[in-house]
Amino acid sequence: MAISKEMEAEIIRLSQAEGWRNETIARQLGIHHSTVERALAENHLLPASSQKRPSKIDPFLPFIRQTLEKYPKLTATRLFNMVKQRGYSGRISHFRFLISRLRPIRSTEAFLRLTTLPGEQAQVDWACFGKIQIGKAERRLLAFVMVLSWSRQIFLRFYLGDGTANFLRGHVDGFHFFGHVPREILYDNLKSAVIERVDNAIRFNRELLDLSAHYRFAPKPVAVRRANEKGRVERAISYVRTNFYAARQYKNLTDLNEQATAWCMSEAKERPCPEDKSMTVSEAFQKEKDSLLPLPDSPYPVYDRKVVEVGKTPYVRFESNDYSVPHTLVRRTLLVEATIETVRVVDGLDVVAEHQRSFDKGKLIEDPAHTEGLVREKRRASRQRGMTRILNVAPSSRQFFKLAAERGHNMGRLTQSLAYFLDLYGGAELEAALTQVLAAGTVHSAAVQNALEMRRVARGLPPPVALRFLKDSRIDALIVQPKTLDDYDELINWEDGE
Repeated sequence: MAISKEMEAEIIRLSQAEGWRNETIARQLGIHHSTVERALAENHLLPASSQKRPSKIDPFLPFIRQTLEKYPKLTATRLFNMVKQRGYSGRISHFRFLISRLRPIRSTEAFLRLTTLPGEQAQVDWACFGKIQIGKAERRLLAFVMVLSWSRQIFLRFYLGDGTANFLRGHVDGFHFFGHVPREILYDNLKSAVIERVDNAIRFNRELLDLSAHYRFAPKPVAVRRANEKGRVERAISYVRTNFYAARQYKNLTDLNEQATAWCMSEAKERPCPEDKSMTVSEAFQKEKDSLLPLPDSPYPVYDRKVVEVGKTPYVRFESNDYSVPHTLVRRTLLVEATIETVRVVDGLDVVAEHQRSFDKGKLIEDPAHTEGLVREKRRASRQRGMTRILNVAPSSRQFFKLAAERGHNMGRLTQSLAYFLDLYGGAELEAALTQVLAAGTVHSAAVQNALEMRRVARGLPPPVALRFLKDSRIDALIVQPKTLDDYDELINWEDGE
């Protein structure tokens, strides 16, 4: 219960001047006795009654002080149990009140105001802004914030996630926004910057070191639990939340980033410079430019990289989407390299596929050339299987196909027709018809069909009926070698002779 200064003064007067007990003060003023105790404790005063009478806790004070000096964060409940085991018979509520007065007060740490030279330093950090819906996917929305420590010029860009690739992209985009590079950059000890740290022994992320070598800046992680050392970026993030993002409406990520860039170039740039209130951030940045490092000739290339396995179908899976590759690469291990705009698939040094990147999920992104190549290959394979089947059951078909090819016939359609005749009339009849056609020199499917029908009519057989109950490509691919029926003919002749 919060009390006014007037009541606090009255409690102190009644306790110290009039000698009232805490319970009497509480009853007369209509407040709880703990409120009276707290008011006296906050002013480092003992109740009048405790000044006049010995307390149950007095014999245990040396033990309590010694324990609190060694373990200053020990809870009052744990200390009460320890003292109770040693014979203390008081109540825990009163014990907590007494311990609050005995516990050593931790001194508040003071911080020096950190100053930097123009162009010397920038500070970087991530800020989380919830999630954003893209199609069926829900992606994390992170803001990459870089602030120049002297002029306080801010760079703000939103990304879908805080992975290492986006961390590096933020640097590249920030440097090109400023048109220059700071000499050193301060970070928190996040994994994108520091892989491992033991005191001052730091193992940096190798990709960050490559980036720093390209742009010639020094990465500097702050000391552990010393967020005050990068207070400029912390305040910049707070400024982004209140001045830019609050109640902001946007259509998509591109629109949000366009608005962020416009804000950095207007409101954020025209505010007073915290280092020197007599000029704006924009004016301070113009003075700082000459002290910054120049940009290198080319930007640092940044990719999201992932090793992927191609299964039975010619697609690779990347971030919940499937991207097509040439069908010749099935059952292979490939590398995906993705920028914000594109996804490319690499086999060794060769780029085998390139697609527009999707941040949705469950999407099938295809290159028509990849699927058309697979269809052509399947058709060619189907024709080859059909031709092999015909060649095995009808040897004369080899010469038939050769002559047909020389005369420019459509070999796929011809193979399809002969396979149909094979299913309808059988291998022996097809071989006999092909022999007859070759002898006549009429090499086309109609001639083969005519020869088959003439042989059927001459034998007085009914028209054949195609029995195709099962549509299974594996059955069509089976190759059955024809067997002679002479043994059955001899058996029939032997039975007729008897």
